[in-house]
Amino acid sequence: MNDAYVVGAGMIDFGEHYDQSFDDLLESAYLALLDDVDHGIDPQADIDAAWYGTIDIAGEGSSGASVAHATGLFEKPITRVENACATGSDAFRNASLAVRAGAADVALVIGAEKMLDDTAGLIGSAALERLWRGRGVTMPAYFGMRATRHMDQYDTTREQIAQVSVKNHENGTKYPHAHQQFECSVKDVTESPTVSYPLNLYDCCPVTDGACAVLVANEDRAREFTDDPIRHAGFGLSSDSFQRGGDAALTNFPASRHASRAAYEMAGIAPGDVDVAEVHDCFSITELVTYEDLGFCEEGQGGQFVEEGRSALDGDTPVNPSGGLLSKGHPIGATGVAQVAEIYEQLRGEAGDVQVDDPQVGLQHNIGIGRNATGAVSCVNVLQRP
Repeated sequence: MNDAYVVGAGMIDFGEHYDQSFDDLLESAYLALLDDVDHGIDPQADIDAAWYGTIDIAGEGSSGASVAHATGLFEKPITRVENACATGSDAFRNASLAVRAGAADVALVIGAEKMLDDTAGLIGSAALERLWRGRGVTMPAYFGMRATRHMDQYDTTREQIAQVSVKNHENGTKYPHAHQQFECSVKDVTESPTVSYPLNLYDCCPVTDGACAVLVANEDRAREFTDDPIRHAGFGLSSDSFQRGGDAALTNFPASRHASRAAYEMAGIAPGDVDVAEVHDCFSITELVTYEDLGFCEEGQGGQFVEEGRSALDGDTPVNPSGGLLSKGHPIGATGVAQVAEIYEQLRGEAGDVQVDDPQVGLQHNIGIGRNATGAVSCVNVLQRP
C-alpha cells in the first residue's frame, strides 16, 4: 500500500461570515490551498478526486456538487463525508485511504460549515424526535456531567478545568485564524455566565463559520508539489453506542481510546512520541479528559497535567497551539481539516507565533457526539516528518 503525504493546506479566518455564502467559504479555502502549494499545481490535471466534509447546517451543501461549483473541479469524483464533529478529520482519513489504495494519486480534502445562518440556530437543530436516546440532556449538560464526575472521582478542581480555557484563549491571541482572540484568567472563566454547572460561558467553544482545505498525494507525486511533504503516518476511527450500560465511560471517551491506539500502532509510535497535538475541546473538560484518553497522562491526572503546564506551548506535550475549538471556533465540517492543516504547519516549522520547538510527530483528534450520545465516534490522525 502507498504512503500518503500532506503537500499543501489553506484555510480562511474562522469567525462570523454573514457577508459570505457557503460557496464563498469553500472557494476561499480552496484558493488559499492552491496558493500554499510550494511548487504550484494544475488543479484540473493534478487533482483526481475530492473528499468533502460538512454536516450542512446551512442547508447549502448537501452533495459534492457544492465543491465542484465552488472550485471548478467538474466531472471529478467528489465524496461528501458526515460523521458528526469528526466529519472533517474523517474526510481526511478517507482521502488518505484512497491515495494509499491507489484509487487516486492526488486528493483534495475540503471542509466547511456555516453555523450562524439558521434562524433557529443550534437550539432549533438540537430538537430531538427520540428523547429517550439522549435522555433529554443538552450538549453542555452532557459535558457538565463529565466535569462533575471527574471532579468527584479524581478530585479534579474547577480551577484546573478552567485552566484549559485560559491556555487555549492565550494561544488563540497568537493564531491569526482564531475566532475569539482574547485572553482570560481562571477567575474570568469561573465567573462568566453559567451554562450548565460547572461549565460557564468561557468553558464553551463559540459558534463559528469556517472552511479549510488540504491536499494529499502519494509518495510518487508528493515531491512534485513540495520539497517538504508531511507523512500521514497513522489513523484510527472508532464508533461507540448512543448509550452504554451503566455509562461507566463518563470520565472518559472509549472511542478516543480505541481510535488513538489504532493510530499509534499504525504509526509505530507511543503517546510519549507526540510532540504537538490539536485535540477536540468543544468544552474545557473535553480537552482535560482527552489528555488521559490519548495517553498523554495517567487516568485521573488530566487536571494536574494542565496545571503543571505540560500542555502549554512550552510544555512537553503542547496541546492546541492554535487556541483549539475554545478560541478558534468549531465550524464542524472544517474543524478536523483545520486541525490537520495546523499540524502540517507545525511539522514544517511554519506556525508563526504558536510554533512549538522542533516537532517531529503531530496528532489530530476529534470526537463526534451527535444529538444523543456522549462520545459516539472518534477519529485520530498522526502526522510525521518523513
